[in-house]
Amino acid sequence: MPYAGESPPPVPISITICGDGGCGKSSITLRLVRSQWTSEYDPTIEDSYSITRQIDGATYHLSLTDTAGQEEYRGMWASSNLGADAFLLVYDITSHDSLEALGYFNDLIDMEAETRLDNASRAQRAGLSTSGAGSGARTIPPVKIIAGNKCDLQESRQVPAAQGLDWARKRGCGFMETSARLEVNIEETFALIVKRVVEGRRLAEMGVLDNTEMDRRGVTKPLTPLGSEDRDSDPEKRGVGTRGPRLDGDRVGKRMGFWRSLRCW
Repeated sequence: MPYAGESPPPVPISITICGDGGCGKSSITLRLVRSQWTSEYDPTIEDSYSITRQIDGATYHLSLTDTAGQEEYRGMWASSNLGADAFLLVYDITSHDSLEALGYFNDLIDMEAETRLDNASRAQRAGLSTSGAGSGARTIPPVKIIAGNKCDLQESRQVPAAQGLDWARKRGCGFMETSARLEVNIEETFALIVKRVVEGRRLAEMGVLDNTEMDRRGVTKPLTPLGSEDRDSDPEKRGVGTRGPRLDGDRVGKRMGFWRSLRCW
C-alpha cells in the first residue's frame, strides 16, 4: 500500500497479439514499444514486451505477447497465451484470407471466455470475489479488439472497412483500422484495450459476469479520415500519427461519409 503522497503502482494488464503470418502483428507491437517500423518480414514464434502507459490519469503496465501466425506454429498457442486480459486480433486489409484466419483464434478465445464465466459463477456461489487484476482464478472474460492493419495500402485493399467492422460486431469485438508504417491508431488501439479491460473489471466488481454486451455497444471517439489534400500524396510524406485511413476505392457510404459516422468500437 503506497504511503501518503506516493503514486499507486502501475495497474498490470496483459495483452496477447494474434493473427495470420505477415499481417503486421510484430510491426504494430514494435511501433508501440520502440516507435520503430521495418518493411522486412521476420516470422515470429513468440516475443514478449513490457511498456508503461498513462491513460485517463492512471498508470498501466502492459505485458505484450506477440504470437506466431503461421499454421505450423499454432500448436504452440497454449494456455499461457489464453490467460491474457485482452486480445488484439490483427488482419491485413489487403488480404481476405487474413481476416478469415482470425476465426481460429477467436474460437479459442471464446472457449476461454466460457471457462472464465464458469469460474466466475462458481466463485460467486462460494461467496468469493470475481474481480481484481492479477487474480489467480481467471474469472473476467477477455477483451477482444480487431485491428485491420496496413490501412495505408488503399490501392491494394481487399477488405472494406465496413466488412471488418461487421466481422467484429458479429463476434462481440471492438474494431480499429491501423497502420504500423504511418503510426495510425497504434496508441489509440491500445488505449481502447486498456479502457475495455478497466471497464470489464469494474463490471466484475458490480457482479456483472458477462461483459460481451459492453463490447457490442462500446463507443469511443470517432476515427477521422485523412484530409482530402492528402489523398493523392505520397504515403511516406503524410504526417506520422495522423488518425484514420485513406478511403480511395473503399465502397462504404458516400465518399468520406462512412468514416465520419463510424465510431471505433
